[in-house]
Amino acid sequence: MRRRERERAERHELIVQTARDLAEAEGWAAVTTRRLAELIEFSQPVLYTHFAGKDAIIAVVAERGFVQLAEELARARAEWPDDQVRAAASAYIGFADANPAVYDGMFSRSARFAAPDAPVPLQEAFAELRAAVAPHAGDTDPDILAEVMWCALHGLVTLTRDGRLSEGNHKRRLAAIVALIRS
Repeated sequence: MRRRERERAERHELIVQTARDLAEAEGWAAVTTRRLAELIEFSQPVLYTHFAGKDAIIAVVAERGFVQLAEELARARAEWPDDQVRAAASAYIGFADANPAVYDGMFSRSARFAAPDAPVPLQEAFAELRAAVAPHAGDTDPDILAEVMWCALHGLVTLTRDGRLSEGNHKRRLAAIVALIRS
């Protein structure tokens, strides 16, 4: 790679990482092209040579979030081969808790997760959930069961974050989701 191409790739990476860090520290509302330009010490026009705007940056952060989620789901399933549903559920919740802004960015877009034309990282994350639930699907389509698990986990994450669920019952709710998927 030539020096110019390498510098451009490094700037691109700096923009994405700075946006992710700022979003995790202060929320997506704090991520503006002006603020990013100040933090990375480049002008806004330079930033716009890499991204059309904030939404394009969020899209890259979100796609990378799905890559990371898929990797964490696969790692958890490999570590707990005898309890893959619990492994996947715990890894999913752990990812969402550790990366709240990235998680929000991942679900702020309108992509369908189980659609054949979904971006590859979304398909890979969904495939990890499907692999975890498939042995328990019985007569149910494994894709449908994976969607149900995804819905339940996403609901658990968002309702817990919003303080809408009873306190002190998080582990029991997660256990109930796992038990329902296994049944």
